This record gives sequence, structure tokens and C-alpha cells, in this order.
Amino acid sequence: MKIVFFGTPQFAVPSLKRLLSHPDFDVVAIVTQPDKRRGRGGKVTPSPVKAAAMAAAIAANQPPTCPIWQPQRIKKDSETLAQLSALGADAFVVIAYGQLLSQAMLDMPRLGCVNAHGSILPAYRGAAPIQWCLYRGEVETGVTTMLMDAGMDTGPMLMEETVPMGPVDNAWQIAEKLAAISANLLPTTLQKLQQQMIRPVPQNDTRASYAPLIQKADYALDWHKPAKRLHDQVRGFYPNCVTQFRASPLKVMATFPLGADDERLGFDQIPDVFAAARSLYSSTPISPNQPPGTLVAILKSYGPVIQTGSGHLLLHEVKPAGKSNLSGWDFANGGRLEVGEQLS
Repeated sequence: MKIVFFGTPQFAVPSLKRLLSHPDFDVVAIVTQPDKRRGRGGKVTPSPVKAAAMAAAIAANQPPTCPIWQPQRIKKDSETLAQLSALGADAFVVIAYGQLLSQAMLDMPRLGCVNAHGSILPAYRGAAPIQWCLYRGEVETGVTTMLMDAGMDTGPMLMEETVPMGPVDNAWQIAEKLAAISANLLPTTLQKLQQQMIRPVPQNDTRASYAPLIQKADYALDWHKPAKRLHDQVRGFYPNCVTQFRASPLKVMATFPLGADDERLGFDQIPDVFAAARSLYSSTPISPNQPPGTLVAILKSYGPVIQTGSGHLLLHEVKPAGKSNLSGWDFANGGRLEVGEQLS
């Protein structure tokens, strides 16, 4: 099968690698977002998909086996559109490409455009399904392959595979799992589609939910929220959630709810380190009725405990401004934290 691959972030890389190495598929072109300035130095770097394609060619000691196109606005790039049309592709595979395809593009390939989406549709349609799924406290997610239409993740579904989410899994960890599932699911989806062994199933729009682009305000931690809600925010929007401490920003990288909300986590799935922290917490005297954001205890070997709107939150890993990640205990020790200090 002649395939054109559309994708940009790391999430799409395992699927690209699988298709490039699979004997049943010929990736005839790759379309990705333009190179961007990244990092503190502002160095121009390619997307992970482009970098992976170039690395595969270098490893094989040969030029790239297919062209890599990077249009700024693909729907308005007549040259790229003409090249795509001339390829006579059997299918376009689209994974987190970052631009919408026009109806004319959707109609180009013989079998249609196949998308692998990081949720169990119709739940969490949109740009950030993994993040919002965690933020809302879901315990299961997965990958759905579908035929694309003009809507946002509204096309008929082809195959799906679910995966459980543990109580301390973060967005990067879940994305890695779903990327691997996508890489396994896509070849089977394409083969069954080619052989007419799969029937597209329309989505039930009445059950749809949405995962919009994440805004900067979504990263701010409001200590009036319950501990479980804050914990889900930190792992869902990892590694960007932030609070203020001693008049400087403090990124919160990993947490664990204690007290009023921790009963909902499912103790059979909790790593030993948090089970031990919970045991120590249960024997630690803590003054009641403290304002949200107050540092109410420091658990030896684990870190600071913060009062929330309901229950307490252990800061297991943090990143102070301009510094590397620190364990909660190292942060408490190195900063000489004291009970009664405030996060805002």
C-alpha cells in the first residue's frame, strides 16, 4: 500500500517507524510541521517526525527514501497539494499533524485518510485528549483509529484498544503507552481496510466530550481545589503546573493526595513509595483548619505536605525557577522549609 504519513510530535514517531519498516507499506511521502526555534538558545530544530525520518535514513546509510514536505499552511500550498494528488496514494495516515486537512485532501487517497487518536472516541475529541482525560480523573483511555471527515475527530471509527491509567501516571507516561498502541494498531487497521474486512462505525455524537488546546491559565494551581483535583491537574498537564513560593514560580512535577481524597485512588495500584508516605502521614500531627496553600507538615524522606480545599497534597517532586528537578525531601531540606509557609 502506498502511504503518505502526516505527523509532527514524538507521539507520531513510533507509528512512522512501524510503517517505514513494514513490508506491506510503502511510505511515499512524509508531511510535517515546519522547523521551529526551540529551547533557550532558540536553535532551529526539526519536528520529531522529521528527525526520526532522517535518522532512519542515516542508520540505513542512504538518502531519505521519500520526500519530507513542511508547508506552513497546507490547505493553501498549491505546490504541495499538487504533489500529494500526483502520488496516487492508497491512504493518508494522520497522527497529531497539527493542521486541518481540506475536503479536497480527504478525498485524494483511494481508501481515505486514517487517523489514530489518543482516546476512546467519541470521548475527548480535540487537540489534547491525554491531558484532559487525566485532568478529569479518568481511569481508562486508549487509541481509536478512524476514517477522517471534515469535522474535528468526528469520523467513523475503525478499531480501538483501551489501556488502564494508574493513579500516579502522568501525561508523558500515558502518551508513551498510547504511541506504542497506535504503532501496533495502524498496520492492522490499514490491512483490514484494504481487504474490506472492517466496517466503519459512526460515532455517537450525543456521547462526545472535548479536549481543547491547553491554555497557560490551565497550569496555575488553585489550592482551594481538593487534593485529588490538584493531583490530577499536575499529572494531566505535566510538566507545566506552577504555583508561587517565596515570591518565585515553583513548578510542581509530581504529587500524591493524602487525607480526605486519597481513598478514591485504589490502593492496589499505588507505588510503595506513596504507600509508605501515606503511612507516615497518618501518624503525623497536623493542625486543623489551615488556609489552603499552607505548608502543614514535612514528611521525613518524602517532602512537604500542603493544605488544600479538601485534604492534603504531598509535593513529591518540584522544579524551582532556574534549577533542576528536586525531590520533595531535597526541596524541603535545601530550602529550609518551615511549617506555616504559604504557596499562592
